[in-house]
Amino acid sequence: MSKVALVTGSNRGIGRAIIEEFAKNGLDVVINYCHHEAEAKKLQTIISKQYNVSVMVAKCDISKEDEVEKMVNDICDTFGGIDILVNNASVCRDSLFMDKKIKEVQRILDVNLIGTYLVSKYVGKIMLEKKSGKIINIASTNAIDTYYPEGWDYDASKAGVVSLTHNMAREFAPHIQVNCVCPGWVRTDMNKELTYEQVQDYNKQILLGRFAEPEEIAKVVVFLASKAASYVNDSIIRVDGGKMNE
Repeated sequence: MSKVALVTGSNRGIGRAIIEEFAKNGLDVVINYCHHEAEAKKLQTIISKQYNVSVMVAKCDISKEDEVEKMVNDICDTFGGIDILVNNASVCRDSLFMDKKIKEVQRILDVNLIGTYLVSKYVGKIMLEKKSGKIINIASTNAIDTYYPEGWDYDASKAGVVSLTHNMAREFAPHIQVNCVCPGWVRTDMNKELTYEQVQDYNKQILLGRFAEPEEIAKVVVFLASKAASYVNDSIIRVDGGKMNE
């Protein structure tokens, strides 16, 4: 029986790359989305045609507990369980520090941090019953040492995900491995508003001199979900091309 991987926020960007990489490796996959249903359905069709795996699409706002509980139950009804969870879904809305609206800040915290907790809570219960599972949280180098006042709320939410990772590893030990991947700059829609000059400036701060491709982040996630990472636990892994000393 194939293993089942749920990736939140997986209709585009890093999440989509992770879904595709799991499918390449023969895992059944669940594409989660909150908006942009057409993208999720299109990805489902692509995966179904290219790989010999089962694909499910699950609409869910991960910040809402009732929707999370229903999504997890629906997945279990379809596949019988969840072996791998990747908490990837997140939102970011940069604005001037003094102009932040609390409603916007709350939404970022609700999705990025509370949502990660909620999905982990319900999936973790399923994994604990089976006494096996892997959870990979996607945070950011913004959680560690890359700060932007315009995105302090995003930075704070991802720092919370790092802390949550350590606490989840303790809560779920020894049956569930919990790790966290912290990407640096990645070529995704989240960064599409950057100007050419901004991209060139940021490239100068990266030892490899370029942004990552989503697939490069995905390969690290798939490694952590594999048997090859059987002794990797409670780890925070930077995938940022190397940061220049400031």
